[in-house]
Amino acid sequence: MSKRKVVVGMSGGVDSSVTAWLLKEQGYDVVGLFMKNWEDDDDSEYCSTRQDWIDVVSVADLIGIDVEAVNFAAEYKDRVFAEFLREYSAGRTPNPDVLCNAEIKFKAFLDHAMSLGAETIATGHYARVRQNHERDGRFELLKALDHTKDQSYFLHRLNQAQLSKTLFPLGEIPKTTVREIAAQIGLPNAKKKDSTGICFIGERPFRDFLNRYLPTRPGPMKTTDGKIVGEHIGLAFYTFGQRKGIGLGGSKDGSGEPWFAAGKDIPTNTLYVAQGHDHPWLLCHTLSAGNTSWVAGEPPADGFACGAKTRYRQADAACTFNAAAAGGSGDGLFELTFDAAQWAVTPGQSAVLYDGDVCLGGGIIERAMTGQPAELPPDQAPKQTRAQRRKQAHKPKQPQRASQDEPQTPRQKAALLGAR
Repeated sequence: MSKRKVVVGMSGGVDSSVTAWLLKEQGYDVVGLFMKNWEDDDDSEYCSTRQDWIDVVSVADLIGIDVEAVNFAAEYKDRVFAEFLREYSAGRTPNPDVLCNAEIKFKAFLDHAMSLGAETIATGHYARVRQNHERDGRFELLKALDHTKDQSYFLHRLNQAQLSKTLFPLGEIPKTTVREIAAQIGLPNAKKKDSTGICFIGERPFRDFLNRYLPTRPGPMKTTDGKIVGEHIGLAFYTFGQRKGIGLGGSKDGSGEPWFAAGKDIPTNTLYVAQGHDHPWLLCHTLSAGNTSWVAGEPPADGFACGAKTRYRQADAACTFNAAAAGGSGDGLFELTFDAAQWAVTPGQSAVLYDGDVCLGGGIIERAMTGQPAELPPDQAPKQTRAQRRKQAHKPKQPQRASQDEPQTPRQKAALLGAR
């Protein structure tokens, strides 16, 4: 009997390497595939593509599998990066890794693997797939047993067709065990650090990267009561809850608490900042989301009590799902009402729903209802310091200049009276 062929997405990291080894040990016909999704900066100090490929080849030689490299850079720029820039230009904060999984790793990669004659694909993600025979054989996406490494948040847009052809061997294994396996079998990358950051940005400074593609458009930075306290470099470079890079320290005459980015007014190009971690503008009780994707192909029922994550590594927050409140399930919108206020819920990020360990799917956050008023506060001139007031008091007064419509001389006054 022929072995089942599986194509493993190999990145050069420990997780995908151990995944390939485990499947080979389980009797699969394993082929490794290295995806190149970004190519503009191959010579950059931040780009590790070349070293990653070397690591993939070394691992493949050790465990005895074939490996190939496929360039998906064009698909990535068209399906992922273009949307990434559109969202940032609109003042939102997208999560490109979510879109990359749905469009590249489990679509372009999956299609290529099927063309090679594979029955399934596998990656080193920490998640689980289960077929529920009590629900018409539907496939379910579950959290990894090691909840500290669970990556189901990034996979919530996968559908039934994708899950039915996917294996996640590491979903049942703690990360510590994966490291132990890598060391025991002598993987050349056993001590390689886990990758962090957005896949195409790597370890480079995010603001520097974004500045290459989006123009800076400075504008006013205001407090929540309308006082101008500075200037921002461009709304795209700030996200809700951001503290670093705001340029404001604690108030000398206030509580001394830090400042956070708390709101954006796109029409006026204004960034609002709030002082204090628990400021009402940073606390959200209800959110609305769209561009939905449901693992089972359909949303939960209105009034369904579930857990939700509005960012990666966040504990599930108890909430109630309601499609009707957001305009009906027909338009793909839904609303979540949280039992307890959530901090810095950010438009552009994903709201992902869970029923225990089962990931139901989710959508892109469109609006977070916070303590921010419907009408933004009017401008307020910044308070003058004592030195500024003293300087103003000693400044010689300038003679008042009459307006152009006001007569200046007796002749002008007479002419004006005659005209009347």
